Amino acid sequence: MTSSQPTPTTATAAPGTRGGGKGIALLVIASCQLMVVLDVTIVNIALPHIQRALDFSTTSLAWVVSAYTLTFGGLLLLGGRAGDILGRRRVFMFGVALFALASLLGGLSQSSGQLLAARALQGVGGAIASPTALALITTTFTEGLERNRAFGVFAAVSAGGGAIGLLAGGILVEWLDWRWVLFVNVPIAALILLATPRHIKESERHPGHFDLFGALTSTLGMVALVYGFIRAAQEGWRDPLTLGSFGAAVVLLTTFVLVERHSQQPITPLHMFADRNRAGTYGMMLSLAAAIFGMFFFLTLFVQNVLAFSPLRAGLAFLPVSAVIAVGAGTASRLLPRFGPKPFMVTGSVLAAAGLSWLTFTGVHSTYAGSILGPMLVFGLGMGMNFVSLTLMAVSGVARHETGAASGMLNATQQVGGSLGLSILVTVFGTASRNEAADQVPKFLGQASAVQRVMFRRTGMLPRPWSDQVLTSGITAAFIMAAIFALLAAVIALLVIQVRPSDLARFQGTTPPGG
Repeated sequence: MTSSQPTPTTATAAPGTRGGGKGIALLVIASCQLMVVLDVTIVNIALPHIQRALDFSTTSLAWVVSAYTLTFGGLLLLGGRAGDILGRRRVFMFGVALFALASLLGGLSQSSGQLLAARALQGVGGAIASPTALALITTTFTEGLERNRAFGVFAAVSAGGGAIGLLAGGILVEWLDWRWVLFVNVPIAALILLATPRHIKESERHPGHFDLFGALTSTLGMVALVYGFIRAAQEGWRDPLTLGSFGAAVVLLTTFVLVERHSQQPITPLHMFADRNRAGTYGMMLSLAAAIFGMFFFLTLFVQNVLAFSPLRAGLAFLPVSAVIAVGAGTASRLLPRFGPKPFMVTGSVLAAAGLSWLTFTGVHSTYAGSILGPMLVFGLGMGMNFVSLTLMAVSGVARHETGAASGMLNATQQVGGSLGLSILVTVFGTASRNEAADQVPKFLGQASAVQRVMFRRTGMLPRPWSDQVLTSGITAAFIMAAIFALLAAVIALLVIQVRPSDLARFQGTTPPGG
């Protein structure tokens, strides 16, 4: 663990922060958040093309998502702490520059290893830039209506980034190349870096400690755990590297908990978990993030590889999910003061589980309108209800000086839960796919031509339609597990969360309806 205690400095406004410059400052901050948020979905649409270009297996392809989200989620709280200690503007600019460099390297990648290294570096840049972007709102905009509007824009960009990424990813892959889903970040980051010194002022530095050891042990522990699951999907549970990864994960994560318990300024304030509502909220986010990451990952493969959708059509196919998430979130926001968050947490999780369960009936002859759209809408409605409720519960009743840590923890939990959950789903997918392949090979050999048999002996790969059946079987098995994750969230909401509308009003310092 290292420490840094710079001398506090007085924040001075940059020339452009006066008057209309605040509008440009908000545009800069929101652009950074948009760039970081959409980087998951924009890459998702390109996954089938990345798989073919760099020779990923379907199970190892999950690392293209997880390499980013693991480092992003694991280092998110450390990034926020760095901004407080070193100055938010300079840390923000460093994070944006690192993100741009990693995006450039990723777009230039010629092998799977190079791409995964670049994606991990992107996650580090995002973990530095994103929390400082949010914190810069507090130092750039005055408290009250001005700051509230800025937070509203920031939240809208965060919520809409996924939808924008789906559409942008489809356009870039179809009209240009999959590499442009990474290259596109470079000019955006360059404009942000040019505008930041002119329109955003530096913040005061606050003495503090960097909990580097805590951040590293938690991130490496989760990487080892995710690697263990993905390795098991490829090589089985008795593979020495699989067992070694799980062993390393146990050691690293145990060390992390011990470090955090004795650290003066822990990167993860473990006392946050002492409150049952907050602990339940984090547990629900872990489960629901696993469900939503899995839904997007496997449906992207299905609609492009089995239904033969183009990248642009695939991006458009997912837009209804984003729209319904917004509807669910808006409904929950309006009714929360009257009913409290628990009914929406339970109902939302049940709806998400129902949508995923419906997707398990998907087959090789399914159509988008007949088998995909309906389940996605049900799932999206439930997730929208949950996102608002979980965000509110994460910060309710928290001391003012810890609200940033509480919300940051929820965000980190989402990223880590998505990575870990996706690795488990990939393991289920891999097992089901191998079993289905064992059934399909004799059927293929009984109907194949001599040329097809020769190609199969050379590559070991089944041609269509047999390969479609193998892929679909694995995907439907993964959806069963994803539905179980969503049901687990519903159980947590039902049994762990204990909050009434009057409690919520007390947390927020407002008068309950009818009070």
